[in-house]
Amino acid sequence: MSMLKGANVPVPTAALRVELGRHSGPGVPDADASALLLVAGKVRTDADFVFYNQPAHASGAVRHEGRRTTGGEVTDSLLVDLPRVESAIDRIVLAASADGGTFGQVPGLNIRVLDTRSGEEVARFDAVASVETAFVLGEFYRRQGAWKFRAVGQGYDSGLEGLATDFGITVDEPQRPAAPAPAPPAPTAPPAPASRVDWPAAPVTAPPPTGAPVPLPPPVGASPAAPPPPPAPPAPAPVRLSKVTLTKEAPSVSLAKQGGTSGSMRVNLNWEVRKQFSGWGSKRGRAVAHHRDLDLDLCALFELSDGRKGVVQALGNAFGALDRPPYILLDGDDRTGAVESGENLTINLDRRQDFRRILVFVTIYEGARSFADLHATVTLWPQHGAPVDFSLDECTVPSTVCALALITNTGGDLVVQREARYLVPDRGVSPQRTVDRIYGWGMNWTPGRK
Repeated sequence: MSMLKGANVPVPTAALRVELGRHSGPGVPDADASALLLVAGKVRTDADFVFYNQPAHASGAVRHEGRRTTGGEVTDSLLVDLPRVESAIDRIVLAASADGGTFGQVPGLNIRVLDTRSGEEVARFDAVASVETAFVLGEFYRRQGAWKFRAVGQGYDSGLEGLATDFGITVDEPQRPAAPAPAPPAPTAPPAPASRVDWPAAPVTAPPPTGAPVPLPPPVGASPAAPPPPPAPPAPAPVRLSKVTLTKEAPSVSLAKQGGTSGSMRVNLNWEVRKQFSGWGSKRGRAVAHHRDLDLDLCALFELSDGRKGVVQALGNAFGALDRPPYILLDGDDRTGAVESGENLTINLDRRQDFRRILVFVTIYEGARSFADLHATVTLWPQHGAPVDFSLDECTVPSTVCALALITNTGGDLVVQREARYLVPDRGVSPQRTVDRIYGWGMNWTPGRK
């Protein structure tokens, strides 16, 4: 049963999944979940803000788990492990931000709290919104050593930036135009000469480098000057709120322009079965709509700047490496679809000069004969810079392989191109060989197994 605005309910001190839910549909703005860990109403530092660009708290107590779509319902999830919340934290605000519209355009907006052990729903709040672009749906708070959940329903018309700054977050705002430079001051008369000070003779030394200050000895009888104070530590970098969504109309983005050409970049595939398979899938003669029956493999073809080519994939245990060629690593093989984080490839962007091109693709290893009735989202998470995401279009052909994204080195910059291209292998031709032929990789293929 949905809670009323302002109502509260006890929740177990356990690991809880918080799901921001909404209905999908044409023209519906995207919505992203976030959490703020507070002490007396404010964050201690910007690290207490968990959202798509900063997906995990250092304590491990709160983690952004990404988005899933099931039967027209989109959920963006947070994992809140209450036993791991630091004792100083007295409140965890659960919020959402709209991208491309207001929450009045988001049908079915709700927040659910689930016990991860039993799957039981312990709280739910269905929100009503209008012009808000950011929304506090609920909060966890401590009361006499236990935790409660409160349905809040407070909105902001200033977006995620307004919500974040209200709780003490320092926000990077590169989209705002810089203020015009001040006009140079009007010329003035030269200053009067300073009084002359006689200094005792000093040994003659070589002149310092051009532009360096000239040290002078202290006046006679003066105490030695105190050493200068140590430089202040650099201010922490402000939080970046921007993200990039690739579409058919805007299919590519430069990582350099997003500040994402160093560190690492995680490529995530998250998928969900929309309904019982029919058509191509029904010919398998078994229930393939359940996670345990469907195995998708995230893969990458690579071509290095020295001409070497290869593939990173679970098939043949070709998981790659980050500290040596190909500088791409597959983190594992999710053979059920039940892993919350999906499957991930990590690319070492510090070696970007070693890449010529990378093609990320996905194949169906078993459980279906087509991508029909699957929904998948691809997200690229640069360590520095805005995340890049896109959804796959609905599949209408008997495809077992989909080219997701092509990453190309263009003069030191890496450009990400949305492909979202379903391919149909010829009879007896593997999905990998099909991708190779379409994109002209020119490799020799042999059968492999897991």
